[in-house]
Amino acid sequence: MTEQAFIEVDRVEKVFDVRRRTGFLKRERRQVRAVDSISFTVARGEMVGYIGPNGAGKSTTIKMLTGILTPSGGRLRVAGIDPSRERTRLAHRIGVVFGQRTTLWWDLPLVDSYKLMHRMYRIPDARYRENLDRLVELLDLGDLLDVPVRQLSLGQRMRGDIVAALLHDPEVLYLDEPTIGLDVVSKGRVREFLKEINAERGTTVLLTTHDLQDIELLCSRVMVIDHGRLMYNGPLAGLHEAGESERTLVVDLERELPPIDAPAPARVVKVDGPRQWLAFPASESAAPLVARIAAEYPLVDLSVREPDIEAVIAKMLHSSGETRGETPGETLGETPKPPPEREPTT
Repeated sequence: MTEQAFIEVDRVEKVFDVRRRTGFLKRERRQVRAVDSISFTVARGEMVGYIGPNGAGKSTTIKMLTGILTPSGGRLRVAGIDPSRERTRLAHRIGVVFGQRTTLWWDLPLVDSYKLMHRMYRIPDARYRENLDRLVELLDLGDLLDVPVRQLSLGQRMRGDIVAALLHDPEVLYLDEPTIGLDVVSKGRVREFLKEINAERGTTVLLTTHDLQDIELLCSRVMVIDHGRLMYNGPLAGLHEAGESERTLVVDLERELPPIDAPAPARVVKVDGPRQWLAFPASESAAPLVARIAAEYPLVDLSVREPDIEAVIAKMLHSSGETRGETPGETLGETPKPPPEREPTT
Protein backbone atom coordinates (compact mmCIF):
# COMPACT_ATOMS: atom_id res chain seq x y z
CA MET A 1 0.00 0.00 0.00
CA THR A 2 1.41 3.41 -0.95
CA GLU A 3 2.03 5.96 1.76
CA GLN A 4 -1.21 7.57 3.02
CA ALA A 5 -3.41 5.54 0.63
CA PHE A 6 -6.03 3.63 2.59
CA ILE A 7 -7.91 2.28 -0.44
CA GLU A 8 -5.98 1.27 -3.57
CA VAL A 9 -7.64 0.25 -6.82
CA ASP A 10 -5.19 -0.58 -9.61
CA ARG A 11 -6.49 -1.47 -13.11
CA VAL A 12 -9.41 -3.40 -11.63
CA GLU A 13 -12.02 -4.95 -13.88
CA LYS A 14 -15.11 -7.09 -13.44
CA VAL A 15 -16.61 -9.16 -16.24
CA PHE A 16 -19.91 -11.06 -15.95
CA ASP A 17 -20.98 -13.95 -18.15
CA VAL A 18 -24.54 -13.30 -19.30
CA ARG A 19 -26.89 -15.70 -21.05
CA ARG A 20 -29.83 -14.48 -23.12
CA ARG A 21 -32.50 -16.46 -24.91
CA THR A 22 -32.26 -16.13 -28.70
CA GLY A 23 -34.78 -18.85 -29.59
CA PHE A 24 -37.11 -21.41 -28.08
CA LEU A 25 -34.23 -23.64 -26.94
CA LYS A 26 -31.23 -21.60 -27.91
CA ARG A 27 -29.31 -19.32 -25.58
CA GLU A 28 -26.52 -16.94 -26.44
CA ARG A 29 -23.65 -16.35 -24.04
CA ARG A 30 -21.93 -12.99 -23.88
CA GLN A 31 -19.71 -11.04 -21.52
CA VAL A 32 -20.61 -7.74 -19.89
CA ARG A 33 -17.73 -5.64 -18.62
CA ALA A 34 -19.23 -3.88 -15.60
CA VAL A 35 -15.92 -2.34 -14.46
CA ASP A 36 -13.24 -1.65 -17.04
CA SER A 37 -9.67 -1.27 -15.76
CA ILE A 38 -10.23 1.54 -13.23
CA SER A 39 -7.55 2.92 -10.91
CA PHE A 40 -7.81 5.30 -7.96
CA THR A 41 -6.71 5.77 -4.36
CA VAL A 42 -8.51 7.14 -1.31
CA ALA A 43 -6.54 8.58 1.61
CA ARG A 44 -7.33 7.82 5.22
CA GLY A 45 -10.02 10.19 6.50
CA GLU A 46 -11.10 11.35 3.03
CA MET A 47 -14.77 11.67 2.00
CA VAL A 48 -15.04 10.89 -1.70
CA GLY A 49 -18.08 10.84 -3.96
CA TYR A 50 -18.40 8.06 -6.54
CA ILE A 51 -21.11 8.87 -9.05
CA GLY A 52 -22.42 7.94 -12.46
CA PRO A 53 -25.54 6.82 -14.36
CA ASN A 54 -27.45 3.62 -13.61
CA GLY A 55 -25.46 0.57 -14.67
CA ALA A 56 -22.19 2.52 -14.66
CA GLY A 57 -20.43 0.11 -12.27
CA LYS A 58 -20.67 1.95 -8.94
CA SER A 59 -22.25 -0.81 -6.87
CA THR A 60 -20.05 -3.44 -8.51
CA THR A 61 -17.00 -1.48 -7.38
CA ILE A 62 -18.29 -1.29 -3.81
CA LYS A 63 -19.00 -5.02 -3.78
CA MET A 64 -15.43 -5.74 -4.88
CA LEU A 65 -14.04 -3.40 -2.21
CA THR A 66 -16.00 -5.27 0.47
CA GLY A 67 -15.10 -8.74 -0.82
CA ILE A 68 -18.65 -9.65 -1.91
CA LEU A 69 -17.43 -9.91 -5.51
CA THR A 70 -14.01 -11.05 -6.75
CA PRO A 71 -12.37 -8.88 -9.45
CA SER A 72 -11.79 -10.45 -12.85
CA GLY A 73 -8.47 -8.64 -13.03
CA GLY A 74 -6.32 -5.98 -11.40
CA ARG A 75 -5.35 -5.34 -7.80
CA LEU A 76 -7.44 -4.19 -4.83
CA ARG A 77 -6.25 -3.33 -1.35
CA VAL A 78 -8.12 -1.85 1.62
CA ALA A 79 -5.85 -1.12 4.59
CA GLY A 80 -3.35 -3.45 2.95
CA ILE A 81 -5.90 -6.29 2.82
CA ASP A 82 -7.09 -8.14 -0.27
CA PRO A 83 -10.90 -7.97 0.20
CA SER A 84 -11.85 -11.14 -1.70
CA ARG A 85 -9.18 -13.29 -0.04
CA GLU A 86 -9.48 -11.99 3.53
CA ARG A 87 -13.10 -10.92 3.72
CA THR A 88 -13.62 -11.93 7.37
CA ARG A 89 -10.53 -10.06 8.51
CA LEU A 90 -11.55 -7.01 6.50
CA ALA A 91 -15.12 -7.05 7.87
CA HIS A 92 -13.85 -5.81 11.25
CA ARG A 93 -12.34 -2.73 9.64
CA ILE A 94 -15.13 -1.65 7.31
CA GLY A 95 -18.77 -0.62 7.56
CA VAL A 96 -21.27 -0.90 4.71
CA VAL A 97 -24.70 0.65 4.13
CA PHE A 98 -26.69 -0.48 1.10
CA GLY A 99 -29.59 1.93 0.72
CA GLN A 100 -31.93 -0.60 -0.87
CA ARG A 101 -31.12 -3.49 1.47
CA THR A 102 -30.64 -3.82 5.19
CA THR A 103 -28.13 -5.52 7.48
CA LEU A 104 -30.73 -5.51 10.28
CA TRP A 105 -32.85 -8.51 11.25
CA TRP A 106 -36.31 -7.83 9.89
CA ASP A 107 -38.48 -9.32 12.65
CA LEU A 108 -36.35 -8.34 15.64
CA PRO A 109 -36.44 -5.10 17.61
CA LEU A 110 -33.75 -2.70 16.43
CA VAL A 111 -31.71 -3.06 19.61
CA ASP A 112 -31.56 -6.86 19.21
CA SER A 113 -29.82 -6.46 15.85
CA TYR A 114 -27.24 -4.30 17.61
CA LYS A 115 -26.78 -6.90 20.35
CA LEU A 116 -26.13 -9.58 17.73
CA MET A 117 -23.56 -7.37 16.02
CA HIS A 118 -21.97 -6.73 19.42
CA ARG A 119 -21.25 -10.46 19.61
CA MET A 120 -20.40 -10.97 15.94
CA TYR A 121 -17.75 -8.27 15.93
CA ARG A 122 -16.58 -9.09 19.50
CA ILE A 123 -16.85 -5.45 20.51
CA PRO A 124 -15.72 -4.86 24.12
CA ASP A 125 -18.76 -4.23 26.33
CA ALA A 126 -17.75 -0.74 27.42
CA ARG A 127 -16.93 0.33 23.87
CA TYR A 128 -20.17 -1.14 22.53
CA ARG A 129 -22.26 0.76 25.09
CA GLU A 130 -20.36 3.99 24.48
CA ASN A 131 -20.71 3.72 20.70
CA LEU A 132 -24.37 2.70 20.84
CA ASP A 133 -25.34 5.55 23.16
CA ARG A 134 -23.44 8.11 21.09
CA LEU A 135 -24.75 6.94 17.71
CA VAL A 136 -28.34 6.58 18.90
CA GLU A 137 -28.20 10.11 20.28
CA LEU A 138 -26.72 11.59 17.11
CA LEU A 139 -29.30 9.91 14.88
CA ASP A 140 -32.25 10.32 17.25
CA LEU A 141 -33.15 6.63 17.52
CA GLY A 142 -33.72 6.41 21.27
CA ASP A 143 -37.50 5.89 21.02
CA LEU A 144 -37.16 3.26 18.29
CA LEU A 145 -34.76 0.74 19.84
CA ASP A 146 -37.56 -1.63 20.90
CA VAL A 147 -39.49 -1.36 17.63
CA PRO A 148 -39.22 -4.31 15.17
CA VAL A 149 -37.28 -3.32 12.06
CA ARG A 150 -40.24 -4.20 9.79
CA GLN A 151 -42.28 -1.47 11.49
CA LEU A 152 -39.74 1.29 10.90
CA SER A 153 -40.13 3.85 8.13
CA LEU A 154 -37.50 3.92 5.40
CA GLY A 155 -35.78 6.92 6.97
CA GLN A 156 -35.76 5.30 10.43
CA ARG A 157 -34.44 2.04 9.04
CA MET A 158 -31.70 3.84 7.12
CA ARG A 159 -30.54 5.59 10.28
CA GLY A 160 -30.64 2.22 12.03
CA ASP A 161 -28.43 0.72 9.32
CA ILE A 162 -25.89 3.52 9.68
CA VAL A 163 -25.64 2.87 13.43
CA ALA A 164 -25.15 -0.85 12.73
CA ALA A 165 -22.35 -0.07 10.27
CA LEU A 166 -20.46 2.07 12.81
CA LEU A 167 -20.84 0.11 16.05
CA HIS A 168 -17.48 -1.66 15.66
CA ASP A 169 -15.50 1.53 14.88
CA PRO A 170 -14.76 0.81 11.21
CA GLU A 171 -11.93 2.69 9.58
CA VAL A 172 -13.80 3.02 6.30
CA LEU A 173 -17.51 3.41 5.58
CA TYR A 174 -19.01 2.50 2.21
CA LEU A 175 -22.33 4.19 1.58
CA ASP A 176 -24.36 2.99 -1.40
CA GLU A 177 -27.36 5.32 -1.87
CA PRO A 178 -27.66 6.16 1.86
CA THR A 179 -30.34 8.84 1.38
CA ILE A 180 -32.49 7.06 -1.20
CA GLY A 181 -36.19 7.53 -0.48
CA LEU A 182 -35.59 9.80 2.53
CA ASP A 183 -37.49 13.01 3.19
CA VAL A 184 -35.69 16.35 3.42
CA VAL A 185 -35.43 16.27 7.23
CA SER A 186 -34.02 12.73 7.30
CA LYS A 187 -31.51 13.55 4.56
CA GLY A 188 -30.29 16.58 6.48
CA ARG A 189 -29.92 14.57 9.67
CA VAL A 190 -27.91 11.83 7.94
CA ARG A 191 -25.64 14.35 6.20
CA GLU A 192 -24.86 16.25 9.39
CA PHE A 193 -24.17 12.96 11.16
CA LEU A 194 -21.70 11.84 8.47
CA LYS A 195 -19.86 15.17 8.69
CA GLU A 196 -19.58 14.81 12.45
CA ILE A 197 -18.39 11.19 12.36
CA ASN A 198 -15.78 12.03 9.73
CA ALA A 199 -14.52 14.98 11.78
CA GLU A 200 -14.55 13.14 15.14
CA ARG A 201 -13.21 9.74 14.11
CA GLY A 202 -11.41 10.41 10.84
CA THR A 203 -13.55 7.74 9.20
CA THR A 204 -12.81 7.28 5.50
CA VAL A 205 -16.03 7.52 3.47
CA LEU A 206 -16.74 6.38 -0.09
CA LEU A 207 -20.18 7.58 -1.11
CA THR A 208 -22.19 6.46 -4.13
CA THR A 209 -25.46 8.28 -4.72
CA HIS A 210 -27.89 9.62 -7.29
CA ASP A 211 -28.67 12.54 -4.97
CA LEU A 212 -25.93 14.89 -6.10
CA GLN A 213 -26.61 17.29 -3.23
CA ASP A 214 -25.06 14.60 -1.02
CA ILE A 215 -21.84 15.02 -2.98
CA GLU A 216 -21.95 18.82 -2.88
CA LEU A 217 -22.50 18.95 0.88
CA LEU A 218 -20.19 16.12 1.97
CA CYS A 219 -17.34 15.48 -0.45
CA SER A 220 -14.26 17.47 -1.43
CA ARG A 221 -13.40 15.08 -4.25
CA VAL A 222 -15.58 13.27 -6.74
CA MET A 223 -15.05 10.39 -9.17
CA VAL A 224 -17.32 9.87 -12.16
CA ILE A 225 -17.73 6.40 -13.67
CA ASP A 226 -19.58 5.53 -16.86
CA HIS A 227 -19.68 2.25 -18.82
CA GLY A 228 -17.32 0.88 -16.17
CA ARG A 229 -14.63 3.44 -16.94
CA LEU A 230 -13.42 6.25 -14.70
CA MET A 231 -14.21 9.47 -16.55
CA TYR A 232 -13.19 12.04 -13.93
CA ASN A 233 -11.28 12.04 -10.65
CA GLY A 234 -10.69 15.36 -8.93
CA PRO A 235 -12.15 18.24 -6.92
CA LEU A 236 -15.83 19.07 -7.25
CA ALA A 237 -14.96 22.48 -8.69
CA GLY A 238 -13.00 20.80 -11.45
CA LEU A 239 -16.04 18.78 -12.44
CA HIS A 240 -17.77 22.01 -13.40
CA GLU A 241 -14.80 22.94 -15.56
CA ALA A 242 -14.73 19.51 -17.22
CA GLY A 243 -18.40 19.88 -18.04
CA GLU A 244 -17.97 23.50 -19.13
CA SER A 245 -20.76 24.44 -16.75
CA GLU A 246 -22.09 27.88 -15.91
CA ARG A 247 -23.32 29.57 -12.76
CA THR A 248 -26.19 32.04 -12.75
CA LEU A 249 -26.17 35.48 -11.15
CA VAL A 250 -29.72 36.61 -10.36
CA VAL A 251 -29.87 40.41 -10.12
CA ASP A 252 -32.80 42.43 -8.71
CA LEU A 253 -32.68 46.09 -9.78
CA GLU A 254 -34.70 49.04 -8.46
CA ARG A 255 -36.61 49.30 -11.74
CA GLU A 256 -36.90 47.64 -15.12
CA LEU A 257 -33.90 48.42 -17.32
CA PRO A 258 -32.41 47.20 -20.62
CA PRO A 259 -30.22 44.08 -20.36
CA ILE A 260 -27.12 44.64 -18.24
CA ASP A 261 -23.97 45.35 -20.24
CA ALA A 262 -21.92 42.52 -18.73
CA PRO A 263 -18.23 41.91 -19.51
CA ALA A 264 -17.59 38.77 -21.59
CA PRO A 265 -17.88 35.86 -21.13
CA ALA A 266 -20.82 36.75 -18.83
CA ARG A 267 -24.08 37.36 -20.64
CA VAL A 268 -27.71 38.12 -19.87
CA VAL A 269 -29.87 35.06 -20.51
CA LYS A 270 -33.23 36.27 -19.21
CA VAL A 271 -35.00 39.51 -18.24
CA ASP A 272 -38.26 39.67 -16.31
CA GLY A 273 -39.12 43.19 -15.17
CA PRO A 274 -36.50 44.47 -12.74
CA ARG A 275 -34.97 40.97 -12.39
CA GLN A 276 -32.21 39.77 -14.73
CA TRP A 277 -30.35 36.46 -15.00
CA LEU A 278 -26.70 36.44 -16.11
CA ALA A 279 -24.73 33.28 -16.95
CA PHE A 280 -20.96 33.08 -16.41
CA PRO A 281 -18.40 30.19 -16.29
CA ALA A 282 -18.60 28.15 -13.08
CA SER A 283 -14.80 28.12 -12.91
CA GLU A 284 -14.67 31.92 -12.53
CA SER A 285 -15.30 34.02 -9.43
CA ALA A 286 -18.53 36.03 -9.29
CA ALA A 287 -16.84 38.87 -7.40
CA PRO A 288 -15.67 41.01 -10.38
CA LEU A 289 -19.06 40.73 -12.08
CA VAL A 290 -20.92 41.60 -8.88
CA ALA A 291 -18.62 44.57 -8.23
CA ARG A 292 -19.19 45.99 -11.71
CA ILE A 293 -22.98 45.63 -11.55
CA ALA A 294 -23.09 47.16 -8.06
CA ALA A 295 -21.06 50.15 -9.27
CA GLU A 296 -23.04 50.82 -12.45
CA TYR A 297 -26.64 49.77 -11.71
CA PRO A 298 -29.28 50.53 -9.02
CA LEU A 299 -28.94 47.18 -7.24
CA VAL A 300 -31.50 45.88 -4.72
CA ASP A 301 -30.44 42.27 -4.27
CA LEU A 302 -28.52 39.48 -5.97
CA SER A 303 -27.79 35.78 -5.55
CA VAL A 304 -25.60 33.17 -7.22
CA ARG A 305 -27.10 29.84 -8.29
CA GLU A 306 -24.77 26.90 -8.70
CA PRO A 307 -25.12 24.67 -11.78
CA ASP A 308 -26.97 21.38 -11.57
CA ILE A 309 -24.23 18.77 -11.21
CA GLU A 310 -26.28 16.09 -12.93
CA ALA A 311 -26.44 18.27 -16.03
CA VAL A 312 -22.70 18.93 -15.73
CA ILE A 313 -21.97 15.20 -15.72
CA ALA A 314 -24.28 14.56 -18.67
CA LYS A 315 -22.57 17.33 -20.64
CA MET A 316 -19.11 16.04 -19.72
CA LEU A 317 -19.94 12.49 -20.83
CA HIS A 318 -21.50 13.78 -24.03
CA SER A 319 -18.50 15.96 -24.85
CA SER A 320 -16.17 12.98 -24.27
CA GLY A 321 -18.02 11.09 -27.00
CA GLU A 322 -19.79 8.68 -24.66
CA THR A 323 -23.37 7.72 -25.41
CA ARG A 324 -25.41 5.54 -23.15
CA GLY A 325 -27.39 2.83 -24.84
CA GLU A 326 -29.27 0.06 -23.17
CA THR A 327 -27.60 -3.28 -23.73
CA PRO A 328 -28.83 -6.68 -22.60
CA GLY A 329 -27.42 -7.47 -19.20
CA GLU A 330 -26.23 -3.91 -18.50
CA THR A 331 -28.21 -3.73 -15.29
CA LEU A 332 -27.11 -7.28 -14.57
CA GLY A 333 -23.56 -6.01 -14.69
CA GLU A 334 -24.37 -3.73 -11.77
CA THR A 335 -26.18 -6.42 -9.78
CA PRO A 336 -25.43 -9.88 -11.19
CA LYS A 337 -28.14 -11.72 -9.31
CA PRO A 338 -30.99 -10.91 -6.93
CA PRO A 339 -29.36 -10.21 -3.55
CA PRO A 340 -30.60 -11.61 -0.26
CA GLU A 341 -32.67 -9.31 1.92
CA ARG A 342 -29.77 -9.04 4.34
CA GLU A 343 -26.17 -8.79 3.20
CA PRO A 344 -23.64 -11.04 4.96
CA THR A 345 -21.67 -9.16 7.56
CA THR A 346 -18.65 -11.45 7.77
